[in-house]
Amino acid sequence: MNKFKEKFNKTVVPEMNKKFGYKNAMATPKIIKVVVSAGIGSFKDEAKKESALKSFTQIVGQKPLVNKAKKSIASFKLRQGMPVGYSATLRGDRMYDFLEKLVSVAIPRVRDFRGLELKLVDQTGNMSIGFKEHISFPESAGEDVRSAFGLGVTVVTSAKSKEKALEMLKLAGFPFKV
Repeated sequence: MNKFKEKFNKTVVPEMNKKFGYKNAMATPKIIKVVVSAGIGSFKDEAKKESALKSFTQIVGQKPLVNKAKKSIASFKLRQGMPVGYSATLRGDRMYDFLEKLVSVAIPRVRDFRGLELKLVDQTGNMSIGFKEHISFPESAGEDVRSAFGLGVTVVTSAKSKEKALEMLKLAGFPFKV
């Protein structure tokens, strides 16, 4: 079993039940899915797009959905149907593997990192993190990085409030500012 999933089931769920008084383990908030997305609209070269696709696939562990432009915009030299981004939805074991990598490796490797802001968690209990460069993930460290791209990571939870989601994510190991 994954370390993150084991920690979540053995420590986070009992602590949440004790703190908020959940009588049933199924009522305890859980992480439903993780959505990872990257924009590549600024890459004009086909080789850079392929390199970004390869890096993104290695980071998330599955082939991403290629998001295409809906409209042509002449000032951006964008045509309808051109690829402008990648996105992947992670659930199950892949989600827990990605979260383990995110918490223990990627977030601490961000330059000048001092903790996650509390405002990253919205009122419905979901957390969105932005990375300026994908280089903080270990899969992209060895290869030649001609084109760095940003990543957006959204952790979707079943928590009903910001307070419960923050507590759950803190117990899970996300490094928030104090």
